Amino acid sequence: MQGVVKSYDPLTLDGVVLCDSDLSEFDIAPNALAGSVFRMLRPGQRVVFDLNEDRLATGLRLGSEVDMGTPTWLDDPK
Repeated sequence: MQGVVKSYDPLTLDGVVLCDSDLSEFDIAPNALAGSVFRMLRPGQRVVFDLNEDRLATGLRLGSEVDMGTPTWLDDPK
């Protein structure tokens, strides 16, 4: 899934991600940054994430332009 960080507290590890597709809000799992390049998150930061069995956002990672569906000059058929 793709989304934007709505809020994050690095002390408590509490946070919320807003999903791009339907604007659903998902709480961030306490271990969501484990093994990630992120050390903290800031509101407005774009992320790709998974949902665990408890419907918590986990596995937060940076998305490439391809992952985010952002058009690039390579998509231009000219």
